[in-house]
Amino acid sequence: MKNIEVEIQVNVERIKPLQTFLDKEAKFISEEREIDEYYTPSHRNFAEKLPISEWLRIRNADGKYSINYKHWRRDNEGKTHHCHEYETGIDSDEQARNIFNVLDFKPVVRVDKIRKKYHFENYEITIDNVVGLEEAVEIEFKGETSKTPAQITEEMIKLLKDIGVGKMKRSYQGYAFLLMHPELAKFEEIS
Repeated sequence: MKNIEVEIQVNVERIKPLQTFLDKEAKFISEEREIDEYYTPSHRNFAEKLPISEWLRIRNADGKYSINYKHWRRDNEGKTHHCHEYETGIDSDEQARNIFNVLDFKPVVRVDKIRKKYHFENYEITIDNVVGLEEAVEIEFKGETSKTPAQITEEMIKLLKDIGVGKMKRSYQGYAFLLMHPELAKFEEIS
């Protein structure tokens, strides 16, 4: 599924069963600090139209840098099951900022998190501690399949239920939006 990202972001009632599961069944990949800086072009403000459907990001993951653009595909209720994603590594986040500045891209929000990353079957599972937000879990599909993004999403939720994390609150808005607009935060309750 090249350039298509299928993921969920949830807050869980009980993180301990998930951590125990990951320690026993998954491969630990890394624990790193990620600082994400989100930008918008002045000629087409991504953050002006809600819900926000596009993001441009510079990431510093413990000294490894990347640029990322995402464009979410939303259903009639504003929910997303996938986005088009384009990402590439870069040598310098400072030079990327300089380029964005010259092109009149403005910074809009910064997301600072500690991310513990695991690999289980076709999933990358992370436990994120984001400054200013509750601890959250992200699951991203990393395999090849003929299933739809909605079917993959259902499987991710079932996995968490089977692990026993209890009630879940799913956000379709992402960390950047939740930090920018906490008063507009919406969560879907999953039990």
